[in-house]
Amino acid sequence: MDFIYLASQSPRRRQLLEQLGVRYELLLAGAEEDAESLEAEIAGESPEVYVARVTEAKLDAALARLAARGLPPAPILCSDTTVAVDQQILGKPLDADDAFRTLRLLSGRSHRVITAVALGLGARRSVALNLSWVDFAPLSDAQIRQYIASGEPFGKAGAYAIQSQAAAWISRIEGSYSGIMGLPLFETAQLLRQWDVQF
Repeated sequence: MDFIYLASQSPRRRQLLEQLGVRYELLLAGAEEDAESLEAEIAGESPEVYVARVTEAKLDAALARLAARGLPPAPILCSDTTVAVDQQILGKPLDADDAFRTLRLLSGRSHRVITAVALGLGARRSVALNLSWVDFAPLSDAQIRQYIASGEPFGKAGAYAIQSQAAAWISRIEGSYSGIMGLPLFETAQLLRQWDVQF
């Protein structure tokens, strides 16, 4: 296969796919779809189970979208990233106060970044999970407020992006830099090869 569909609004995921040299077309949710509802948490669900379930739900929605639009068949790539402290899921901040609480929680400690990737077409699907650890230096309230004022925390799981000025706070990572960005390239490349996608 010479191209895939990418069902993600994330410019970072597009950039990472381009880094691999993968040809893709965007397959984005229409105004009639409630894409945000797919990310609703279920009580008692672990962060790892949550991110895998959300990614598969995104794939189901994208497969239905492909069929409804009558587009040529090709594998669809979906991904979801979450940040977790212990069993607490830290999603995209709702507002500045939520971003402050999240970054205050991450300050001076280690957290997990979990990214799931799914590739599917028809009844066939393949899913991979990447787990990375990130250590934050202690942050002052002034540092956190300045970062929030930049607008960078919004739309990001855990209220930060590793490729932003928040990188200055990260003392150590263990795992996949691209996974922390939102698309683990090692696992993604493995899935693409399983599907004979050319890149």
